Amino acid sequence: MKKPTTWILIANGTQARVLEHNGPGKGLTGIDGLDWSITPLQSQDINTDKPGRGFKSVGLGRSAMDPRTDPVEHREAEFVRSIAQEIDRKALEGAFDRLVLVAAPIALGNFRKFLSDHAKKAIIAELDKDLTNLPTPQLDKHFDGIIAV
Repeated sequence: MKKPTTWILIANGTQARVLEHNGPGKGLTGIDGLDWSITPLQSQDINTDKPGRGFKSVGLGRSAMDPRTDPVEHREAEFVRSIAQEIDRKALEGAFDRLVLVAAPIALGNFRKFLSDHAKKAIIAELDKDLTNLPTPQLDKHFDGIIAV
């Protein structure tokens, strides 16, 4: 009988990678082609124009209008959506049996929203931590009680 393949998706709003775990004592290995990043930007880097002006409902005053959505949050949500689509595709291909989702809180919420039901069924644990900048050998202590690395 084949041992289950566990993938660990480690992500935040600007970078992500997938590690594979094939059983106790075998450690974690990165999967080629399954690491992503975008340049982190601030709102002022995205919005270079001045905000629009609007009229007040009473009187003749005008004021600046804020955008309805934060462009940084939108950009990071789209980044997470693209990763979720790739994970969905790999889940349908049977590339993994179990999935551990480790993400910064906002990214984790976006993954919950964007992952398909098929991929969600493979999730065995979630950690709301940003571990994207930790080297692979230092990750095992964060998975105590979830998987035996």
